Amino acid sequence: MKLIRRFAVLAAALLVTLSVHAELIDQLALQTWTLRNMKFDQVIEFAKKHGIKELQLIPNHVDYSKETKEQILAKKAKLEANGLHAYTFGVAGTSLDKQENRKLFEFAKLMDFKLLVVEPSDFKIWDNLEELAKEYDIKVAVHNHGIRSLYGNPAIVKNILKHRDARLGVCMDAGWITDAGFDAAKIFREYEGRVFDIHLKDKRVEHTQGGSVSVDTHIGEGHTNYKALVAALREMNYSGKLAIETDSQSFAANPDEFVSKARTFIQGQSTR
Repeated sequence: MKLIRRFAVLAAALLVTLSVHAELIDQLALQTWTLRNMKFDQVIEFAKKHGIKELQLIPNHVDYSKETKEQILAKKAKLEANGLHAYTFGVAGTSLDKQENRKLFEFAKLMDFKLLVVEPSDFKIWDNLEELAKEYDIKVAVHNHGIRSLYGNPAIVKNILKHRDARLGVCMDAGWITDAGFDAAKIFREYEGRVFDIHLKDKRVEHTQGGSVSVDTHIGEGHTNYKALVAALREMNYSGKLAIETDSQSFAANPDEFVSKARTFIQGQSTR
């Protein structure tokens, strides 16, 4: 009887472990900036080949400023017919003109996006983005680049979001967070649930007399503290996507190996 009980406990633990692992894999997505050298139809075939169903689209692949409503809906239908889902768009351009930004939100509504990724060039833009996020009930996540960029310092991002609507949050680029000198896991926790999306990127950072220099690596081979970040994702029940992305021109020129290794890396993560 004791042996049976012990087996039952171990089996239950294994089921919990597998469910957590599967959940992480299910959150895997692809930022199509990684496929910037491909046409829309090629993106579809690539995603299917690598078993990734969730896409974060860029203007190279769907451009609401140039394409008609019918063209956009035709692309949406083609994604769905191939078992794919575009869950967001970015990094989207924004404007001080609220009506210009409304076009972005109308596009999001047409595509059934629940999230938009942005990086406004002026802090004043956040006022009309917040109004539109409330009106359309669509989340807006700010993306970060290096420390010298407008949102490179997480303290600035936290200050922007502190008194704003809960639909405004963060698209945390793990590679650029590392480039800026921060620990991705620590920053993720400090955002206290306001991270809506993560760019799965890694960088090797070298410090020189002229400042730091970083280069993209395969996921898990750079200086991003992914072991701690994965633990933080589970600890805080992160429910957003992990969008594979690279800034490397060489990886983008032949993205198969980069994406395959990223997927393998996520699959190989221990659950605890």
